[in-house]
Amino acid sequence: MSPQTPNLKSVQKLLKPKRKKRRKTHKIGLPPAALVFTGDKKLETVLINLITYDEIAIYEESIHLDQLEEHLKLKKKVIWIDIIGLHDVELLEKVGLLFGIHKLTLEDILSVEQRPKMEVFDNYLFAALKMIQCTTPESPIDDEQISFILKDGILLTFQEKRGDVFEFVRSRLTDQKRTIRQRKADYLLYALLDAVIDNYFTVMENVGERIENLESLAMTAPGNETLNALYLQRREMMDLRRSVYPLREVIGSFDKYADDKISPETRPFIRDLYENTIQVIETMEVFRDMSSGVLDLYMNSLSNRMNNIMKVLTIISTIFIPLSFIAGVYGMNFDNMPELHWKYGYFYVIGGMALAIMGMLFYFRKKDWL
Repeated sequence: MSPQTPNLKSVQKLLKPKRKKRRKTHKIGLPPAALVFTGDKKLETVLINLITYDEIAIYEESIHLDQLEEHLKLKKKVIWIDIIGLHDVELLEKVGLLFGIHKLTLEDILSVEQRPKMEVFDNYLFAALKMIQCTTPESPIDDEQISFILKDGILLTFQEKRGDVFEFVRSRLTDQKRTIRQRKADYLLYALLDAVIDNYFTVMENVGERIENLESLAMTAPGNETLNALYLQRREMMDLRRSVYPLREVIGSFDKYADDKISPETRPFIRDLYENTIQVIETMEVFRDMSSGVLDLYMNSLSNRMNNIMKVLTIISTIFIPLSFIAGVYGMNFDNMPELHWKYGYFYVIGGMALAIMGMLFYFRKKDWL
């Protein structure tokens, strides 16, 4: 990535990301496992996308909840149920009863601002993490909680809204030659987690380019708009750290606590995913330090700019000091001042002032003060 000096329009684009309003907590005073959706309603109706496949065939359809039990009887090798929209608490409660999901797990699915986590229950595995997207360096980072439940060849995913990073996984499922069709549901879980974490690298690349643009702005245009953009970027990096840093613990827990839920064939892929997670965290920490460094660079650039202004003003004041002295001497109007009666006295004084100015300018230039 080669940094370029942005113009004013680039500054305005950088100012686009606004600080997100924190969602109000509606669970204060409620008992544990109270099912309350803490996010914002982003869809009118909940969408349920069903994908079932084995080595021979794949079937995909958008269904209603009452059709789900009928499709489960088909007993395909892998069943992926993607539920989009979390505002319908009653529907999610029915899903929980159908699959034997604990109410504490449903509570975690509905609490969309919680810390990423992974838990192992007797009959299923639950994981929740942040899916972040940032298409261009000028666009804000859009984060969304996504939850996974793995149970007996069935994988359930819960999303807040449409638009995810799983298109590549879906395209692999439609290709019969791909090995993903021969593997179990735990490998599908790995593939989806890998898609989420791979997209973190894309986001980090855009964040890095944005920081480089801000670095150029801090050097060339250290104004109020640049300062606002720097503070917004710093706050965004703090939010990003809260989403990224727990990933190491979540992915590492698969290898430590989910031996009976993850097949031996999939475990090497999970370990590779853990290494990718470490790389994401290290990249994020580097960009976080760079973001703080750009703010220091801005302050130094602003201070240097102020010093240059003060230097110019000081030179101007220094030039006018002898001129003011000469004007003050000949403005006293004493009688015994022969120069006042010279025919060309005025021109001599003006010429002397001009010579004084040129002499000082020559001296300042020789000293590299100009």
